[in-house]
This record gives sequence, C-alpha cells and structure tokens, in this order.
Amino acid sequence: MLDREQIQTNLPEVAMFVTLELSKSAWLLAAQAVPSGKTSAHRVSGGDVEGLLALLRRLQAREQRSSGREVAIILGYEAGYDGFWLQRRLAAEAITCFVMDPGSLQVDRRARRAKTDRLDAAMLLRALMAWCRGDHAACRMVQVPSVEREDARRTHRERQRLIAERVQHVNRIKGLLATQGVYTFQPLRRDRWERLKEVRTGDGRDLPQRLRGEIEREFRRLELVLEQVAAAEAERDAAVADPAVTDADAEKVARLARLGGIGTELATVLVREALYRPFANRKQVAAYAGLTPSPYASGDRQRDQGISKAGNPLLRKSMVELAWLWLRYQPGSGLARWFVERVGTGRGRIRKITAVALARKLLVALWRYLATGLVPEGARLKAA
Repeated sequence: MLDREQIQTNLPEVAMFVTLELSKSAWLLAAQAVPSGKTSAHRVSGGDVEGLLALLRRLQAREQRSSGREVAIILGYEAGYDGFWLQRRLAAEAITCFVMDPGSLQVDRRARRAKTDRLDAAMLLRALMAWCRGDHAACRMVQVPSVEREDARRTHRERQRLIAERVQHVNRIKGLLATQGVYTFQPLRRDRWERLKEVRTGDGRDLPQRLRGEIEREFRRLELVLEQVAAAEAERDAAVADPAVTDADAEKVARLARLGGIGTELATVLVREALYRPFANRKQVAAYAGLTPSPYASGDRQRDQGISKAGNPLLRKSMVELAWLWLRYQPGSGLARWFVERVGTGRGRIRKITAVALARKLLVALWRYLATGLVPEGARLKAA
C-alpha cells in the first residue's frame, strides 16, 4: 500500500482528475476538473502516449485559463495487461499517476449491470477522486516497483512456468506409455533414451513405431525445458552470490536463505515478491499474501469463509509450502511447537487449516527478521 499521509501532503490544491480505460485498440479518457466539476470523455489510439500527453496538456491549459490558477493533473488507471510502463512515462512528465487495484473497486451488485468502457472510466474517476479526498476505502493503489526490482522477478517467475511445463511433458510421456501397459517408466532419469529402447508393452510387444516417435519428440521438448530450468537456476544463484550494484535485495535473499528449511528459490520468491516492500504492520504483511481470515457474520448467521486469497498467489503458494518445510526442518522452533500443540496427532482438514495459519505467522516472523534482525524464536541457522 502507498503511504497515505505522504500522498495526502503531496496532493495539489487545484487538480484535474483523469482516468484511463486501457485496451489494445483505444484508450478512453474521462476527466473532471476542480473546482469547475465538468466531466468530459476523450479517446486516443491504444498505445499512443504522445497523443495522450498532448491531450492532457490541452485539457490542463483550458482549465488553467478558466480558473486563473495552476492546475495539476492526477491520473489513474487499472493494473493489468499494460503493466507499469505508462505510469513511469507519465511520472517522467511530472504527472501524478496512480495504478489502481481492480479487485478493490466497488461495482453494482445487481445480477445484470451495464458495462461499457465509458462507464468503467467514469467509475474509475469517481473512485480516484474519493481516494484523493481521503476516502481510502473507495479503492486501493498498487505500489509500483522500480524497473530493477520488476526485472529481478523475471527469473523465479520464469522458473515457475518452466517447472509447470516440465510436469506437462512428464505426464504426457507417462500417459502415452500407460496406454500400452507401461507404468514404471521415469522420464526424468538421465538414461531415459536407453531405457526407452528396452520398453515392452504389457502384452510383450515393442512400442509401435509412431508412438515411439511421438515419445522421442516429447523427450526432446522435455530436455529443452530441463536445460532452460538449469539456466534460470544458475542466473538466480549468480544474482545472490555476485549481486549487481542496482540489486538492493540480494542481501535479504542471502540472509533469509541462512534459515534452516529455506533454500535459495524460496528465499528469492519471498523477498522479490513481498519482503522488499515497506509494510506498516503485520496485518498488511498477511493481507498482501491473501492469508488473512474472511469472517462472515450477519444477524444470527456466522460462518468461516477461510482465507481471503486476495493477494499475491505465488507468495501465498510459497508460504504454504514453506510452512510444511518449517515443520520438518525447524521442529524445535516456537512456531513448530505452536503447531504441534494445536494439532497434536490430528490428520485431515484441521491439519491443513492450521498449516495455513502457520504460514501466516511464519510470513510475519520472516518480515520481522529481515526488518529488525530478530530471528524467529528457536529457529536454527545454517552453518556458515
């Protein structure tokens, strides 16, 4: 989240509020000036940032002539397909630009509602104006990372996609062989080619020619993915062992990886996705991962809806994975003892629910560790 007090003190007295509804073909702009209160809609070609800047300057000059005072531009658009490049471009032109969290915007709750780009731009405009006037429940603003930090995420995110692709190739090979009664073949073994020559179907035949050709082509795709996974992991490790001057977070990754149960990959994900950010309190930390509870209480009806999941999905997945690893590699820590006291020898649903609660507590403990140096209670550090 953005610092509210800092934003509030930086807002100009007289401003023209502008929102953009972005698409590939066209950008729809809605503008409302203060104090005139007039709203206007404009359209520029998608991606035409120079045309957008020219339009904004014309609208700004018109309002300055009308009011006789300097008028600043405050612009907002939804986070999404276009990323953050537009925010950086507008900020370079001294235009205050916010990136709005689309999931935080309030919409009409009727079963069927009108939806057009013009209506969406107007909705964004109302939310932006309310937020700038102090109603921070109207929407939430995304914290735009620096170019270097955004680029640093690419390695571990690419590895996540490659691992998923590797699973697809392995499952495809196993599925093809299962149709012939072969169930024990392991495609990830290094001697996969030699073992394929020895494979016999369940009824004792050699593999059919075309099926063998298809499996061999899957082998080649699998080996390409394995090569790219190795390259991504080497790039990740090099970024920690020999960090660039512009990499402000490599030291945090190395510190986090010193804790038992946390490897370089998990440490990289946690720091690059979340723990580089300034958080005001532990609630913000847990909320960013989507690990906060979502209670439902209306009249006599009360029920537990589970965690919100309104956060970074990769961070949430990694923290749940780390919670199980923590129980295995840090059994003497305070958090592991808390888990055992709550669950005991229980199995099934209660164990999974408590593991998610452990993930939330663990994320807060790791945030404090990186922010203050306070090692989680009873946690074991790896030997230097």
